[in-house]
Amino acid sequence: MTTRSTELLRVVHRSPGVTRADAARLLGIGTGAATELVTKLSRAALLIQGPAAPSGARGRPTTVLLPHPEGPLVLAVAITHEIWRVEVVELGGATHPGPRGRHAGAAWPEVRSAVRAAIEELRLQYGHRLRAAGVSAPGTVSRDLRLDAVGPGWHNVELTALWPDADVFVAGNDATLAATAEAHRGAAVDAAVALHLRIEAGLGGAVVEDGRPVIGARGAAGEFGHMPFGDPAVRCPCGAHGCWGIAVDGNELARLLGDPTPVDTLSYARRVITSAAELLAGAPAGPVPPPVAAVRAVAANLGRGTAGLVNGLDADLVTLGGLGADLLATVPEEIHAAYRDGLMSIHRESPPPIVPAALGDNGPISGAAEEAWAALLPRLA
Repeated sequence: MTTRSTELLRVVHRSPGVTRADAARLLGIGTGAATELVTKLSRAALLIQGPAAPSGARGRPTTVLLPHPEGPLVLAVAITHEIWRVEVVELGGATHPGPRGRHAGAAWPEVRSAVRAAIEELRLQYGHRLRAAGVSAPGTVSRDLRLDAVGPGWHNVELTALWPDADVFVAGNDATLAATAEAHRGAAVDAAVALHLRIEAGLGGAVVEDGRPVIGARGAAGEFGHMPFGDPAVRCPCGAHGCWGIAVDGNELARLLGDPTPVDTLSYARRVITSAAELLAGAPAGPVPPPVAAVRAVAANLGRGTAGLVNGLDADLVTLGGLGADLLATVPEEIHAAYRDGLMSIHRESPPPIVPAALGDNGPISGAAEEAWAALLPRLA
């Protein structure tokens, strides 16, 4: 496939339904060359042409470009500390939900077996149309696609074992992939330098500059949860003391409330935050209920650490996913007050906005799909 053909597929992937004329302008080619490219890609069962919605304007009807209904597909897999899910994704981003299940921190061989069975089920259903896979995982993913996830205790895991004979297989950290998805299809589309923070069982994130995440020399960039922004007296499962991630997740809420360490930290945290939101909505003035006090304390920890990252990275936008978005919806004043107090004066007059991730909990799996498509498009014939 020529570079120009690949670029046209990228245009349709970003904007399915783009007119043929607009696609030609974006590629800097004439209408004749665009027609030739579209014809070639249609014969290869990659694109189809369709009429645009009526505009009322005079002249010939406009043609739009859409993914071919029998064209290639990618598998997107998201594995978290508690669940796994698999989806099938078309060119252009349309998704078909697939199998999912809970594992609640099971040993890796058990999770691997469940996900492999789900992938095999979808391969039987979609056959040769499945051309690539992208996997989102809750830990550091090395350049040779090995996972080290401290929370569930998965170390030196070979992610390619999920689909050993895949033609195209990519994988990445869940927060990094969520950041990429927000930059391509979410709240950070127009940001030059976006900081994404995602809280589940701990905190991760990524810096995305001009649509590309900074992944580091070993693929471990974005482990912001292990920066020493937390309580130095509290030890993290990673071995360090004072990690920020354990100051903003379900473990910290349990510690503040005097509850046992939760098995499912994300579910526990969401129950506490929901309880706090209900108390804030209906409680009269008086003593602050413990769930509200705990949620406010965690939100302040989040705001202070975010300020430190903005000071160091000079981001122009911050997006929050996972529990970060829940905290922002429930106690925004605590986050913003601590954030402003921690900003350098050059940022304080016009602080970079903090907004919820537009893709929500779909961020990591959307990012996995985007990475798979990015790797597959140049290989299509």
